[in-house]
Amino acid sequence: MYEAVIWDFGGVFTSSPFEAFARYERDNALPENIIRQINGLNHLTNAWARFERAELTIEEFDRAFAEEALVHGHYIPGKEVIALLAGDFRPEMHEALRRINRRYKTGCITNNVPSMQASAESPSAFYKHDIMRLFDHVIESSRVGVRKPDPRIYEMMCEALGVAPAACIYLDDLGVNLKPARAMGMHTIKVDSAAQAIAELESATGMKLS
Repeated sequence: MYEAVIWDFGGVFTSSPFEAFARYERDNALPENIIRQINGLNHLTNAWARFERAELTIEEFDRAFAEEALVHGHYIPGKEVIALLAGDFRPEMHEALRRINRRYKTGCITNNVPSMQASAESPSAFYKHDIMRLFDHVIESSRVGVRKPDPRIYEMMCEALGVAPAACIYLDDLGVNLKPARAMGMHTIKVDSAAQAIAELESATGMKLS
């Protein structure tokens, strides 16, 4: 029934950055979810969106995000938020991808920013490289200038893999990114936890993934 499994990266192969946002807010006496509120306002054209499309440098993003935060009555430098994006890797999701890769075409669509490249010596960089080698195709928003939830980025992946949307399963931790994929005909899985996502993927594929 399906020919390809397409994955988000952050919040799927790593723990959600929202956990780090929450810690930062608590440590800095900021209102709960203030970072997500800033990112949610004008979400197609705000500083975060422009940075993920590589339309801003890190210095420009640092200033633009801080200006948007001031609208909410708080000073939050953009560089400090970017530093929160690296999460803990989920080895069970890595194993699920390794098994899926034996039978299905695989792709990764990730909204990222140019400054997210880890140092070549860091364990996270090695692990990410190992995971990335398993995908047949990877699309990074900061490289192509298009970001989720723009439907074009999903179309680009289908074209690269040579599959129709209805032949794809797509996993993401954000509902807003799942909506356009589902509208195109993809079977979508919202990743709330590794165990839950793997169970749903096993049900959809009939494979044992853990």
